[in-house]
Order: sequence, then structure tokens, then C-alpha cells
Amino acid sequence: MCVDYTDLNKACPKDSFPLPRIDQLVDATSGHQMLSFMDAYSGYNQIQMDPADEEATSFQTDKGLYCYLVMPFGLKNAGATYQRLMNKVFKNLIGRTMEVYVDDMLVKSLEKSQHISDLEECFNLLRSYNMRLNPSKCAFGVTSGKFLGFMVTHRGIEANPEKIKALRDMLPPRNIKEVQRLNGRIAALSRFLARSGDKYLPFFKILRGARSSGFQWTDKCQEAFEQLRTYLA
Repeated sequence: MCVDYTDLNKACPKDSFPLPRIDQLVDATSGHQMLSFMDAYSGYNQIQMDPADEEATSFQTDKGLYCYLVMPFGLKNAGATYQRLMNKVFKNLIGRTMEVYVDDMLVKSLEKSQHISDLEECFNLLRSYNMRLNPSKCAFGVTSGKFLGFMVTHRGIEANPEKIKALRDMLPPRNIKEVQRLNGRIAALSRFLARSGDKYLPFFKILRGARSSGFQWTDKCQEAFEQLRTYLA
């Protein structure tokens, strides 16, 4: 369940605690022989609300008025709060044997023989803070896997096959919204597409000119689109 906290979020000052850069986290995982991917079980709900703030999370039901005792989804600063906690819990492991992005955790080992020990360090901290994992979203002792939208292997970083397929199977855009979707998918794979900024500039020009001339899918756009699908095939 997710409550609409739009009004509450407008009244709350922004927590500027920074989230890690995804590209840096992904790069830091490449070249490791053994990996374990973990996901927290209803991560936000594992953080208790300050008693003074519980009333602010109140919501109505047909059985009365209720409030959250744990941090709910939908709060403006939930992500920053969770990341701060993760940085505190794993401060001695992050960058060495772990990488953490909100509730996505990865244990990495340069040598296979070291992985059990690295996992033990992580599990000891999880137990000490009473944190729970979601078994259905965890994978232990593997050589590759998906992390923050990328395929991480001992060879390096590879494009996510699902993202490639989604882009390859797209039909030519018919409106501005579909062009935005196309550009978003290209941006997600930009590190794997040589000179993507130059090759696919026609798509971005459509958005720049949309206010004055509306949607215009030109021959150059179609040519660039076909070249993209051929490149990904």
C-alpha cells in the first residue's frame, strides 16, 4: 500500500544527503570473481518512524484513522534516509567488499576463496541491525548478474539484454511521448553505443523543436532509427 503524501512532501524540507552515482558503483563491481546480489525485504518498512513524526503519516480508512510506525513508501526523503542508514551500517565494507544503492546490495570478492568470509561480514552486520532480506530477489555466489540496470561480470560491465531487446523491438515513434521513451532507452545504453550523442541527435532535435513545430519524424530520424536497430541486432 502507498499513501499519497503530496501535501506532506511539499511541507517537508529536502534532505540533501546524496545517493551514490550509479556509474561509479557499477564500475567498482567489475573484475570480481564472485558476486552476491541482495535486496532488502520491504526495505523502507524496516526503519522505525520517530514517534514525534508518526502522526504526520496519518491516513484514513473505512475503519478509522491510522498512522505508520515505520517509514512508508512515498515520503519525500525516504530514499535519502535509507541510503544514510546503509552507509552507516556498511561503512567499513562499502568500496572494499560491498556496494550499496538504497536497498540494493552487492557483495564482491576478487578471489572465490574469499567470498564466504566477505558474506559473513555482511550477514553479521545485517543481524546486528535486525535487517531482513528478500530471498526471492537474492542470488549468492554467482559470477554475473544484474545490478542497477547493468550486467556485471568478472569480465567487466555488459549491457542488460532486456534493455537491448526493448530498444530493438520498438516501432518507429508516432508522437512526442514515444520519442521521449526512445531517448530514455538510448540514454540507458549510451555507454555501450559508440558516439551515441552524434548518431542519434535527430531524436533529440525532435524534442527541442516540438514546442514550435510539433512532432515531426523525418527521413533522417527513420534512417538513424534503422541504423540503431541494425547495430543492436
